[in-house]
Amino acid sequence: MEFGPHLMLASLEGAVIAAILSLTAMGLSIVFGVMRVVNVAHGEFFMLGAVLAWYVTSALGGHPALGFVTALLIVPVLVAAIAATADRLILKRIDYDADRTIVGTIGILYIIQQTTLMTFGPDARPVEAPFNTRLSLPWFEFGENGFAMFWPWGLSTTSYKLFVIAAAVVILLGLWMVITRTKIGLVMRATQQDSEMAQAFGVPVGTVYSLVFGLGAGLAALGAVLVVPIQQAHYLMGHDPLLLSFIVVIIGGLGSLPGTIVAAILIGMSDGIISVFFSPTIAKIIATLLVAMVLVFRPQGLLGKTAP
Repeated sequence: MEFGPHLMLASLEGAVIAAILSLTAMGLSIVFGVMRVVNVAHGEFFMLGAVLAWYVTSALGGHPALGFVTALLIVPVLVAAIAATADRLILKRIDYDADRTIVGTIGILYIIQQTTLMTFGPDARPVEAPFNTRLSLPWFEFGENGFAMFWPWGLSTTSYKLFVIAAAVVILLGLWMVITRTKIGLVMRATQQDSEMAQAFGVPVGTVYSLVFGLGAGLAALGAVLVVPIQQAHYLMGHDPLLLSFIVVIIGGLGSLPGTIVAAILIGMSDGIISVFFSPTIAKIIATLLVAMVLVFRPQGLLGKTAP
């Protein structure tokens, strides 16, 4: 395959990574933006979403679409409820202290990971996609007769991967509408700006924190449900999503939702393209170097605000 079609194929793979990463990193960014909490267990909520998606689809059986849709509706809510409960039982009791919160979320990480291992075992679990039609992609080239379209061998993708990209866009647009146009979003933004003042005006800050922590975990689980037909579910799969989410949030700006989207697209696309042409290891090294450069030259991130 020539370089142009090969680059297009790599870009599509990068777009899928960027779509999942946008959802996962958005959850981490919202939690930090509102609660000022560094959630080290965020990757394990992603892993839990993937494993529960496998369990739901396996338990229901029948057509793959039935199990997938059921998992898509149930699993993020279940993971969000688990996260909100963890917030009530652990983080609230340590008063969201920065240092103790990191230790507390590390504890949550190991509890979720080891419970998943004991319950579901160590094996990687495949989930069948609800639809997975192979779609050939055209390429345009300028020749003697002007632009001509042809179909290079091997230049193709699947309908499910295109669905993942479209679903992530729709979900993120819906999240933006909720945050900017609804009363719930107004309460979240008020709590983010000044939690003490919001509480003085009758906002139940503790409840908002639990809901936000659950929302962040639910977004990670939603991304996991979408990706699990592409990547098998297993109890150790939370490391990479956590690492990449932290990279995205740092580059985009801590708590900046637009910055998170921009950084997720940047990291996802570069990860996909570099992984296809070179290796995933080089992609991770470059992402880490980007973090270092941002911390040195623009500590607040690409779209983050400088602290007053």
